[in-house]
Amino acid sequence: MQWASLAAVALLAQNAAAQNMLRFACSQLVVDRVDPLVNPGMRYTPHLHQIVGGNSFNITMDPANHDPAALSTCTSCNFKEDLSNYWTAVMFFKARNGTYKRVPQVGNGGPQGQLVNKGGLDVYYIPSGKVTAFKPGFRMLAGNAANTDPKKVSSGNICHRCWTSTNDNTFVGGAPCSGSDSVDIPTSTSCKMIRQTIIFPACWDGKNLDSPDHQSHVAYSGSGATGGGSCPSTHPVKLPQVMYELMWNVSSFMDKSIWPTDGSNPFMYSMNIGGPAAHGDYVFGWQGDSLQKAMDNNCNLNKDCPAAGLHAQTADQYNACTKAQQAPEQVDGWLAALPMGGESVRA
Repeated sequence: MQWASLAAVALLAQNAAAQNMLRFACSQLVVDRVDPLVNPGMRYTPHLHQIVGGNSFNITMDPANHDPAALSTCTSCNFKEDLSNYWTAVMFFKARNGTYKRVPQVGNGGPQGQLVNKGGLDVYYIPSGKVTAFKPGFRMLAGNAANTDPKKVSSGNICHRCWTSTNDNTFVGGAPCSGSDSVDIPTSTSCKMIRQTIIFPACWDGKNLDSPDHQSHVAYSGSGATGGGSCPSTHPVKLPQVMYELMWNVSSFMDKSIWPTDGSNPFMYSMNIGGPAAHGDYVFGWQGDSLQKAMDNNCNLNKDCPAAGLHAQTADQYNACTKAQQAPEQVDGWLAALPMGGESVRA
């Protein structure tokens, strides 16, 4: 049985490595309490986000007059042509004395090779058959920042994995959001890192670039990082499946003598909520038809793809693309309280 399980894991890894997909690193552009998708025009939004991608990111990003592909002058992501913005909540550790510290992040390894980033996250575009690239102005949200019930989360699309080594290039487990992966943030002291996965819907209604809840215009077709299955008639247009992976390095927080005495999970997201509230935001910003060409020409991983006109930047180049906070506050070191609530102002 053990050998059969190991063989299955190896097969999953090989299949993942063989599948053509874009898989690339994005370093942190900024860690900031702004959210132009859910709280446009607001500084000091209810919770903190880490943002990656094009440097035209701002507190409003009105889709009628803000095209990241046209306005950004650099991107913190691997491909020069990708000026999109991607963001998630931030993971914190709460110590016994009531102080908080932001959990550091590293790149991600695995069977497709190691990715290098300075904080931030890794992005995948996974095709399944013929797909239609996103259009300018497209945006969407995965997950629910207010949810506290793990049963209301599809564990095949949003999950966490315990990584028992600080070596991110050591492949652990099977496909994303499978096996022992959990909606909740793991609390085992054997975890040296925690990998967070957020998989977005891959079906679109073909009409609306956004919707009031930022979710109704798209739909899931199955679960897992497969590119998605057949789309429903309500959302007939097949999109590339977008997936975020984040590697939170928790190794320096595993001394239980500093954990809360009430037995609560010391790891939480910046909403002061655990894993069921994990979420990701996406604003499309690829130049021209470069993403469509990348999907049509089977561009792979984080490499140059001449057929689509994709140019891979060096880590030094995309790491250098940063932006000052638009809602200035301390987010690093030990904090007396989470950066959240109480200060929201309209620009």
